[in-house]
Formats: sequence, structure tokens, C-alpha cells
Amino acid sequence: MRRFLVGLLAVTTLALAAGCDPKDPNAGGKPDFVAAPTDQPVPAPASSAPAPSVAPSPSVVPSPTKKPTTSPTPAGCPQGEYQKVVEQALATLGAYGKVTVDGKQSAADCAAIKKFQKRFDIRPVNGKAGPLTRSVSQRLVNSKPSRCNAGNALTACIDLTNQTTWIMSGGKVIYGPTVTRTGMAGYTTPTGSYTIHDRQTKNWSTDWDVWLPLWQRIVEGKGFHTTTTYIHNSSIGSHGCVNLLPVDSQKYWNTLKSGTAVKIFGRRPGT
Repeated sequence: MRRFLVGLLAVTTLALAAGCDPKDPNAGGKPDFVAAPTDQPVPAPASSAPAPSVAPSPSVVPSPTKKPTTSPTPAGCPQGEYQKVVEQALATLGAYGKVTVDGKQSAADCAAIKKFQKRFDIRPVNGKAGPLTRSVSQRLVNSKPSRCNAGNALTACIDLTNQTTWIMSGGKVIYGPTVTRTGMAGYTTPTGSYTIHDRQTKNWSTDWDVWLPLWQRIVEGKGFHTTTTYIHNSSIGSHGCVNLLPVDSQKYWNTLKSGTAVKIFGRRPGT
């Protein structure tokens, strides 16, 4: 009997060792690890096995950003074939902004050329030093006040050769020079000394069936008035009148008066 009881006790002890420990905190109770509300990965349990060797990835060095090449020609403002000539003319004339006389387009050159083109109704206003911009700028530069022989009196000067006009007083230019368009072949504007007479804000031309704004008669049926067509269309010219841009026509109307002297000299090309 004693031997039987000893054997039974050994079997019972072995059965208890193989079961779940009721004191284990994970056995039916609250676990000792609660996943936190985060996107971070849960750390893996420590292991006695050495971690595999992983070669470090090479550092990725971004290539340097290539700086855009600065073009001497501003976008939308092309360089014209008469760039340097126009730059020189605008530098001489002044009043149109800073220009660099180097034959290379720049933002400042472009702005000055556009201002010049807008002032004299050169189309399109694009900052390009093309043939018309060159022609107008050279005509203005070549207009010499001394050729007018105005003296000290208020005088309107008309240079047929350069197709320009300006106003003088006290021997100095007080307005201009600016562009004009005079009589074409067969209708040439006569040279000589005249005076303003017969001023009308709007005169009807019975010869050509057209209204002539800000009319100021010089001689016979010829006088100053606002152009009724594109003033730079030199192929048609006028029928002897002295065409002016609207802004200039208004200035002449406000400055001149009946009896003001007018000097016409030179010869229009092609007449």
C-alpha cells in the first residue's frame, strides 16, 4: 500500500506541471501589452540569434538643380535688325527711358522702344527695332531746328525732307519734333513762309468729301489737321495738307493761333 501511495503522488505532481498556471497574467486576465494607437511598428521580441548583416544603402545625393540660362532677349520682345541704330537714336532723343547702346535687346531697351512706338503710333508696339521704328527715330534725330529760321517768334516748322514738324518760341523748340505726312507726288506741300488762318475744330473738305479735325489753314486749301488714315502709310501721302497724329494735332490746336508763323522747307522724298 505504501508503495502505491508514493506512485500516485508522483503522477499528480506531473499533471499539475503540464497545465496553465492560474497566476499567469495572460491566462483569462488582462494582458500585460496593449497596442498603442500609433502607426509605429510593434517591436519584435529579442532573439538570441544574431541579426542578418544588411549592407547600408548608398546615400542618395540629389543632383544640383540646373539654373535656367538667362537670355539677353526678353520673352515677347524680339531683337530687331536695327537694334543698335534705334538704341543710339533713343539715347540721343531722350525721354523714352534708359537704353544701353550695345546692339543687344534688354528689358530696359524693350520698354524704351515700346514707349517710343506707342508715342508715334508705330504698329505693332512690340519693342522690336524694325525698319519703321528705325526710320521714324532717324527722321526725328535728323530734324535740325536751325533749318527753320524761326527767330524768336512763335513758329510752326515743317521739315518736308524728314517728314517732321515742331513748334518753336524764343528760338527754342517747345514741342516736338514729331512725325507728319505731307503732300504726295502731284500734290506737294509748298515751301515758304506763311501764317495760320481759318481755324476750325472740324472742317469739311468739299474736294475729298471728308471731315478734317482740328483744321488750321496754312496756304490755299492746305493746312494742319488730324490724320484720317494711318500716318505711316507713306505710299498715299496727303493732298498737300500737313497730317498730324491726334495727340500732336490737339497740341498744335492749343498752342498755335491765327497769325502764327509757319515755315515750310526741304523736299519730301519721291516728289
